[in-house]
Amino acid sequence: MAGSPALVMRLVASAFAVAERAGSIVRKVMHSGDLGIVEKTGASDLQTLADRLVQKSICASLSRRFPKITIIGEEDLPSEAVEEDLIESGQAGDILQKVCPAEYSDIREEELVVWVDPLDGTKEYTEGLLDHVTVLIGIAYDGKAIAGVINQPFFNYQLGPGESLGRTLWGMLGLGAFGFELKEVPGGRRIITTTRSHSNKLVTDCVQAMEPHEVIKVGGAGNKIIQLVEGKASAYVFASPGCKKWDTCAPEALLHAVGGKLTDMRGRPYRYHADVKHMNSAGVLATLRDHQYYSSRVPESVLQGLPSD
Repeated sequence: MAGSPALVMRLVASAFAVAERAGSIVRKVMHSGDLGIVEKTGASDLQTLADRLVQKSICASLSRRFPKITIIGEEDLPSEAVEEDLIESGQAGDILQKVCPAEYSDIREEELVVWVDPLDGTKEYTEGLLDHVTVLIGIAYDGKAIAGVINQPFFNYQLGPGESLGRTLWGMLGLGAFGFELKEVPGGRRIITTTRSHSNKLVTDCVQAMEPHEVIKVGGAGNKIIQLVEGKASAYVFASPGCKKWDTCAPEALLHAVGGKLTDMRGRPYRYHADVKHMNSAGVLATLRDHQYYSSRVPESVLQGLPSD
């Protein structure tokens, strides 16, 4: 294609390179043996040195190249100079070569909001459940999640020393998703993935109402969406407040890019404007296929127990 790549393609290409750098930071902190753990609001709401360094890296790297975008990160960090070794200036060449979907070709920087979760699954990271951990960079336009980059820093870690660690997945509406093999759960089985550490009666009642053949309890919203697109689960059900916009923006974009759907428990889409409240108060329901079935199974008692958002 003649001319330079569209702005949003350059942003996604940068986000991919930044996510790769973030993954290496996460591994380096883990290998150092000193996670630098602090409690934010309690023992199940933790922050580590990796959370802090990765958010600084992502925000500084992207804002340096795209100074007019709005970036919203999970961690509330003080304003301070960022070390140069945290800055990633590269871009993924294969993404730059892709043709931007026409509806996004004229987007301006100031119209974009980037939602960042520097370490999704922090609790699992501190417990050594490394396959649950992801880095999430979601890109929203006009309140809609249109592109997402997910890095899994410890992908392949169970295979032992000598294996290449980590991978980066990305997706964009109108282009598809890349970095993995799209699969569906075989045989129409209803396999529900849900929270391992933030459960309550609403969550368990809702999961059971889906009449699942199997229930998987894991950490991290990014991890759960990867389970959906790789055929390990058919629905992600979390009938509770708790997830935030930085947890769902990137995963939603990747899921929607392959025909899936993420909504609240009432089947309504979330919006990702810069001024929205951060909490996804009405829960999360995500599927690769058959969203209407799972939405129709949500009990009225669960809906009444959730905020209307």
